[in-house]
Amino acid sequence: MRVWGAEAVEAAQSELRIAPGDLVTPLARERAADLGVKIVTGGSGGPGRLRLPGAARSSGGARPLGAKPQSAINVSGPVPDQAVSGALYRRGAPASRSRSAAGGRAATGGRVMVVGAGHVGMITAARLAEADVFGEIVLVDVVEGLAAGIALDLTHTAGLSGFRTRITGMVTVEDAGPADYVVITAGRARQPGMSRSDLVAVNAAIVGDIAARVAEVAPAAVLVVVTNPLDEMTQHAWRASGLPPARVIGMAGVLDTARFRALAAQAAGLRPGQVQAVALGSHDNEMVIPLSQASAAGRPLTEVLGETAVTAIVTRARDSGAEVVSLLKQGSAFMAPGASAARMVLAMAADSGETLPAAVLADGSYGIEGVYVGLPARLGRGGVREIVELALTPGEVAELRQAADRIKERLGVLAAAS
Repeated sequence: MRVWGAEAVEAAQSELRIAPGDLVTPLARERAADLGVKIVTGGSGGPGRLRLPGAARSSGGARPLGAKPQSAINVSGPVPDQAVSGALYRRGAPASRSRSAAGGRAATGGRVMVVGAGHVGMITAARLAEADVFGEIVLVDVVEGLAAGIALDLTHTAGLSGFRTRITGMVTVEDAGPADYVVITAGRARQPGMSRSDLVAVNAAIVGDIAARVAEVAPAAVLVVVTNPLDEMTQHAWRASGLPPARVIGMAGVLDTARFRALAAQAAGLRPGQVQAVALGSHDNEMVIPLSQASAAGRPLTEVLGETAVTAIVTRARDSGAEVVSLLKQGSAFMAPGASAARMVLAMAADSGETLPAAVLADGSYGIEGVYVGLPARLGRGGVREIVELALTPGEVAELRQAADRIKERLGVLAAAS
């Protein structure tokens, strides 16, 4: 038996073929009605097979990043009512809403679960709701009433922002139910004097438990890990969940890139959009900003600012998290991390194939394999489509490999402690 979600309907174009006994979620049925996709069931074989997108490297031919793409079974005939599982209706689900009925732009009907209703989770949920492209955002937090209270507070902002996305709060992942995307922000935040690596043992138990439970409740979801230490927690979440690596992604490169671009733009007197750069490697001391890819207003960044100034900006961007922690005294950065997590989810939901830096399982690109590390990744609705190989200098590639080696060392410490 297979459970078919909204992402399968959206990939099916005109017709989705399922096998007898398969389940179609109510969300998928709603999406099929909106898009005019016919759902049929029956025997197997023949033409018209639906192939869900997989992930592959962009150079040297298609090389899988995660699990093999799944195929639906070619069938004919109408879908019986029992193929729709009433048990998969989520709590407080909004009614189906088409563009013509609602008028103007309508939410897609997809669901996002944000686990952890702290500052990062709150900002993530707010940005996703304001984008008004999802049917529902569900905040989850073990503290009774916290997620529900923040959800209600965010709901009230709809009167200012005008979004129609529903926001709810639950205590457990199981209460939240199935989702298309799950953002994990839960965990202990850094305190002054702590490194991201100091959080390994503390947060591993939290992230591992959440990832395993999410895989049970939302087996078709894409996981976006935000909890620090980011690289190690993303690999830990992948192993604990058992999900394909293409659907377990770490948010780090988007944040580090944003920090660098903001700082460089200030120094150059430009808008951040005029600065092009990418942050790769580890979300730690081994962050790599390849200056061969950095420019400002179309000119190499080192020409605009000088090598000394650029080196100082790289250092400050790498240490920006600690700088925020030291200024706050309690807690850590949340505005930029939350916005970055939302940015990744929105890029995937748009299914535009945009390339963003993310912590992904290396597939041999850049001479790195078998470890989660920050690399340029082309994202789609189902997660990572492929790893993109940039024309880096030999020195930059060496830095990337060193970052991967350091992450492997820290993973070894985590494995020994567990």
